[in-house]
Amino acid sequence: MPMDEILDHLPPKLADFVFTQGSLTARLEAHSKKPLKVEIIHQGYQPLTFAQKSQLGLPLNRPQMAWVRSVKLYGDADAWVLAKSIFPLSSLTGSLARLKALGATPIGYVLFKKRQQLPIKRHFYRYDGQIGRQTVYDINGRKILIDELFLAAFQASFDQ
Repeated sequence: MPMDEILDHLPPKLADFVFTQGSLTARLEAHSKKPLKVEIIHQGYQPLTFAQKSQLGLPLNRPQMAWVRSVKLYGDADAWVLAKSIFPLSSLTGSLARLKALGATPIGYVLFKKRQQLPIKRHFYRYDGQIGRQTVYDINGRKILIDELFLAAFQASFDQ
C-alpha cells in the first residue's frame, strides 16, 4: 500500500498526533493529563549514516558524528512512543549545546520553550504495523533529526 493510502487510513485521533506541527511532548502530556515519563534506552556518540546525513543536508562523502539519544515516552504504564534524537556535533553549538545533557527531560521542553513551531521537513513511514515520522528541525541554521514511532499502546489509549 502506498504511503499516501497508509496515512489516509490512520484513525483520526492518531492522525491528529502524527501530523501535529508543534510540540508532540505538549500534546502527549495533554492527552495523558500528566508529565511524560522518559526512559533512556541509549545515549552517546554514533557516526551518522548515509541516510541521516542526506536527510540533514550534510556532506555525504565524509564521516560525521552525532550525539544520539533513544528513549521511550510513557503517558501511562505502557510506552507510547519510541523516539530517537540525532544531534550532529556541528549543530550542538550555542544554545543547542544543552541538547547533549537532556537526560530524562522531554526534548519538547527545550525545542518549543520559546516558540510553537519550528521550520521542519518531515516524512512518514510504517514499521511493524505502526506509524512513524522523521522530522528534521532547522533551528537558526542548525539541523537536528528526530524519529518518533507511535506504539500500539498509544493508539489503545484513545479507547480508555
